[in-house]
Order: sequence, then structure tokens, then C-alpha cells
Amino acid sequence: MPKRPSGPVGGFVTESIKGIHDWALWSLVQGKFTGPDGTTFTRSFVTSPGAVGVVALQEHSAAQAPRVVLVRQYRPALHRLTLELPAGMRDQPEEPALETAQRELREEVGLTARDWTRLGCHVSAPGISNSQVELFLARSLEQVELDRHGPEEQHMTSEEVALPDALAMVADGVIDDAKTVIGLLLTEQLLRRG
Repeated sequence: MPKRPSGPVGGFVTESIKGIHDWALWSLVQGKFTGPDGTTFTRSFVTSPGAVGVVALQEHSAAQAPRVVLVRQYRPALHRLTLELPAGMRDQPEEPALETAQRELREEVGLTARDWTRLGCHVSAPGISNSQVELFLARSLEQVELDRHGPEEQHMTSEEVALPDALAMVADGVIDDAKTVIGLLLTEQLLRRG
């Protein structure tokens, strides 16, 4: 289970956290808390090692819009295909987030990058999990061999989409995966700033 902040936060105190169920990389836990007014309450949530997402940008010339590499993947929880950034769980203990991002880019779309920029981090669903996604921009891409894992990845496809078109797909709701939406918007902002 990830470390929790010690001491009060905004007057709230964690009294105890106990594991309810462990599976794969996640744990369902139950915590007892005391609020600023002394009220005690119990909450259950899922702990996670977190994940990474990579905005892999193909930049061929100044005259052409950069293209982002996306994957189309089956997601069992939604029972549909999603169009999203190459991404993955931080499933290697103590592996830095950048190394996880580099590994996932190689595995899922067969690319490496010479230039990496950390775009930021977002909390996926703070009401039910501590999961965080570290986002990176990868540039100066080179092709390498794929190394996909699991049935979903074995059947995923990758596609390059012009960044303006990908942003239009966000506005239209075609791209609705949170890490992808956030990563694309942060990339656009970074490129606009120069």
C-alpha cells in the first residue's frame, strides 16, 4: 500500500487503514478518519501503484501539423474500444515513472524517443482511489520492435492522428479517456508556448 501523509490534513486525521482485499496491483482498503469537528467516519477506497501515459509526437516538418500516436484498445470495464495514449501501470516496484513510460512506449507501439518532457500528473478518481497518472511528451521518435502483453494489447492497433484532429476528437467526445484528454491538452498548451 502506498505511503499516506502523516499528521492532520485540513483538520482531518487518519486513525487507521486496513486491507479488505488484494488483487493484482490494487488493494481495497477501509480507513477510519476523524474530521475537524471530531466526527469519526469510515471510507473504503482502492489503492494503486499508479500509471503513466505518453503523448508520442511525430513531427515531420514545420509545414505539417504534428501527429500523435494513439492506440485503439478493448477495455473490458467499458466493453468497447477506446482511442487513447500508449500507457501502462507502474507495475515494477521502485521503477521511476519515466522508465515506465519509456518501457510502455516500446511495448505498445514499438517506439523509442530521444526527447522526453514531463507534462504533469493527474489524480484519476479521488473519491474512490489514490491512483495517479504521470504524463510525458515523447519527441524525436524511432521505430523499434513491439513487445505487447496480454490479450487486449495483442489485438490493439495504433494510429497516427494530426494533433488538431485529435483535439477536435476530444471536443466531440470521440476521445474520452481522461489521461488522453489531459495529455493532449497539456501538449497543445506546451507547443503554443513554444
